[in-house]
Amino acid sequence: MVADSSFAKQYCQLCAEVCEWCASQCEEHKNKHCKLCAESCRRCMEECKKIAAA
Repeated sequence: MVADSSFAKQYCQLCAEVCEWCASQCEEHKNKHCKLCAESCRRCMEECKKIAAA
């Protein structure tokens, strides 16, 4: 992204999809660290979606 790659938006879209998948997997567990991971993944997903849509 620093190099203004023509693939930056595609990379961010893929990252958003991976984060969404990870969050859904972590949400299936009751452990606190899994819930924290899911929250973190959701925040990352939202930011990546913003960049991908820009």
